[in-house]
Amino acid sequence: MATPTIGRAAKAAGVRIATIRFYERRGLIAQPRKPENGYRTYSPETVDRIRFIRQAQEIGFSLAEIEELLSLRADPNADCADVRGRAIEKRAEVQTKLDRLSQMREALDDLIASCPGGGDVKACTILDAMQREASAADPESPTSTFEKGSRAMKTTILTIEGMHCDGCARTIEALLSRVPGVRKAEASFDERQARVLHDQTSSSAGDLAAAIAKGGFTAGESDK
Repeated sequence: MATPTIGRAAKAAGVRIATIRFYERRGLIAQPRKPENGYRTYSPETVDRIRFIRQAQEIGFSLAEIEELLSLRADPNADCADVRGRAIEKRAEVQTKLDRLSQMREALDDLIASCPGGGDVKACTILDAMQREASAADPESPTSTFEKGSRAMKTTILTIEGMHCDGCARTIEALLSRVPGVRKAEASFDERQARVLHDQTSSSAGDLAAAIAKGGFTAGESDK
């Protein structure tokens, strides 16, 4: 098979032509010399190197880190432990990002659960909550009070036994609404569950289950 031109090399490596040129400008791969008549061609080794760079990027390594990996790869005295150490560091970075995203998701869950789902936007609970937390944020702290406040609020899902109709669901919502710290309660007869947004410092899952028991139902915290 003939040595590929840049277009064929890009196709073989699963990248765009612009990506190969970018790698060349960064010095990650060497640009082949152009013959007097014809096109630059890329060796199989260069195509493999492009694939390696692309794969490393996909799992989170920066171009600077990839340069280090390529140097280790080419160093006959390098030890596999060096590469493993860099992989462990990258995994820790990824985990930190995942933890941060999880916190953001929980905060959004709380905001969405507190929204009635309709009405004048001037009375929007989501916008109001964001504004309150933005106003209360401490500029000296990297963690805003929005994050701190969202940790106090929790959405608890309870599995309920003893429901017979939609009326039972409405009764459960009324019972839960009287529990201190409950911001919003929604019960579903079809799902046999209740979803409760509440302040953990004021009420626990046990408190919610006890309130439901007053109506003759049995409730327990769901694993979901």
